[in-house]
Amino acid sequence: MLKYAKYEKRGLLILAVLFSLSLRGQAVLAPSDTAGLWRERTDSLAEATTVSATGGNFISKRSSLRTEVISAAGLCKMACCNLAESFENSASVTVGYSDAVTGARQIRLLGLSGIYTQMLDENRPVMRGLGAPFGLSYIPGQWLESIQIAKGAASVINGLEGITGQINMEHRKPTDEKPLFVNASVMSDTKMDLNVASSLQLGDRWSTAILGHVSGNVVGMDHNRDGFMDDPLQLIYSLSNRWLYYAPEGTQVRFGVKALRHTSRGGMVGEHGHPAYDKDAYAPGRPWGSDIATNYLNGYLKVGVPLNEDNSQNIALVADGTWQNMDAYFGADSWRPSQTSAFLNLLYQNEMSEAHHFTVGLSGIYDALSQNLQRAGSAALAPSRLGIAGVFGEYTFHHGEKLTAIAGLRADWYAEKGLKLSPRLTLKYAPLDQVVLRLNGGRGLRYSHPLIDHLGVFSTGKALDWNFAGNPLEDAWTFGGNVTWYFPLGASDNAALSLDYFRSQFTQQVIVDRERFADAISFYLLKSLENGRSATDSFQLDFSCEPVERFTVSLTARYTHARSTYAIPGLQGTRMWGQSREQPMVSRAKGVLNLQYATRLRKWIFDFTASVNGSARVYDFMKDLRAEDGSLLYPGGRTPVYPLLYLQVTRRFKGVDLYIGGENLTNFTQKQVILGTRKADGTIDTSLPNFDASCVWGPLMGIKVYAGVRITLWKTV
Repeated sequence: MLKYAKYEKRGLLILAVLFSLSLRGQAVLAPSDTAGLWRERTDSLAEATTVSATGGNFISKRSSLRTEVISAAGLCKMACCNLAESFENSASVTVGYSDAVTGARQIRLLGLSGIYTQMLDENRPVMRGLGAPFGLSYIPGQWLESIQIAKGAASVINGLEGITGQINMEHRKPTDEKPLFVNASVMSDTKMDLNVASSLQLGDRWSTAILGHVSGNVVGMDHNRDGFMDDPLQLIYSLSNRWLYYAPEGTQVRFGVKALRHTSRGGMVGEHGHPAYDKDAYAPGRPWGSDIATNYLNGYLKVGVPLNEDNSQNIALVADGTWQNMDAYFGADSWRPSQTSAFLNLLYQNEMSEAHHFTVGLSGIYDALSQNLQRAGSAALAPSRLGIAGVFGEYTFHHGEKLTAIAGLRADWYAEKGLKLSPRLTLKYAPLDQVVLRLNGGRGLRYSHPLIDHLGVFSTGKALDWNFAGNPLEDAWTFGGNVTWYFPLGASDNAALSLDYFRSQFTQQVIVDRERFADAISFYLLKSLENGRSATDSFQLDFSCEPVERFTVSLTARYTHARSTYAIPGLQGTRMWGQSREQPMVSRAKGVLNLQYATRLRKWIFDFTASVNGSARVYDFMKDLRAEDGSLLYPGGRTPVYPLLYLQVTRRFKGVDLYIGGENLTNFTQKQVILGTRKADGTIDTSLPNFDASCVWGPLMGIKVYAGVRITLWKTV
């Protein structure tokens, strides 16, 4: 605990400095008001959907892709301590845990793991490789202005790693009219969260945003009394500084840095809620757990230069560099990966007329990854140097407001994989002002990082069976469409009913098979199976309206059908016969209802969210698990259907919002999260291969209540 106290003091010191700088900036720099100037600027680097301030969650009418927008108001509907929790009231994105030990959050889009969704920070690819397992926890929700969730094969400009779609985050801007924003919250599980954001205008050309964050919990909880903490003890503190330079002739320069430190200790619970695991003294028979420390540093540069007065032609440079390392211990195993990444995009954009626009460019991605793995029965992992060099072009045709067509093509050279051509096409057609039709399709490619992509395998006692070497290139095609109808209803002139369908089909994929062998997790390639196929179909229906003034209703229903070919259980030998099966732990259906009511002048805001989560196929080795009364936990080999309820009440004053809320108000939790053989003292024998803490499909903790405050200091000029 002394180590955590030291980190906490450092984090609080950082935020104290930020707070004092923000106040000083308000006193000295407030007269330099550039608000009237920056609102009219045209950002040549922006590719994100324009975000309306009308609703919390809505489908963008202007976007060519099927895009769900979570606005600043939507980010305040829940505690939203980090990015993962911002998706709780969205049925497009499903949020879960990779295991019951590390606390790593994962998402699913179109029924597939979040590793197939490209994460963008203001259109810069982020959370790649080693940044993926905990990346969702590293973005505080209150740092963001909005989130755009685009389904399908998106633009080729930022690469091809978005197989199921893209999620773009818009941070608070240096030109924001909020010199100081502070958000603090505390939860009943002792998790505390503190965010500070300050936007300062340093004259007519320069502006900066300083963002600080500290979060962590004090005590480990074990509500289900299985001997393991429901959530690890964690401490995260991060600092980000973003800059904008804007010249009168239109040149823009954006750059910034971000540094982060994350420590996490989970596993068996000891006295007073402290972790019982000691990585330095661990031996078989002693308390099992995890101990993870992560360091992260990122810097970026974006330059946009107009080539003529009306900005119809411009060039842009986007550069990004990231260094990250992790020291992770799981029982007797250790894993110490380190990654250095670089991303470069050089673009030329030309708006020849209102109808014709094209973008061409060059891009490069480089990842240097080393992994020091010490695990019984597992071979050492060789360092990897993965490079991608590409050229791309994208043409956009507009026929007024009726028709938009976007055709893109990339030619990328992948190290050791050769040249790959990847087309993408998007069509948007509005036959009526109230109806929008969209079609989209294209190819997606990504290097696989098996251990990073599947961190939960460390929370098991099973061996890792590798059927390939290196980093395979996963290859998939995604296509689908959407129809949205806007109509007047109640107090709303823009009620919306939307239906979409998407299908993702792999020609090459890394299969992680937990059912082939009883004592091992098997990794192999889809192409190595006889008639190997992997496809996911996703249907979604959305409805939103405002029945009466200041009362909004949003209803979403989603159905997912995901199947893959898996090796026949227990099969040995090099020839691998496969069988098509439903993908395990993928919920078939989900429904979300969100209600919000605000009083006059929005002094009181009431938010209620209810979700129903459908069943999923469990692993074969879970079918015979029984509850304490002897009944089967998973009749028919499927998880139960379960509801989740969220409630938040906000009272707004001038510059201050106070809010209280509750999560998982039904108090539903997954039973028998930790699998394995119990010893005489009732604890799980973590030395046996059947120990498994990664089979998570539902909530790990019951009811949680929280309270928080948001303080906003506005400009007075």
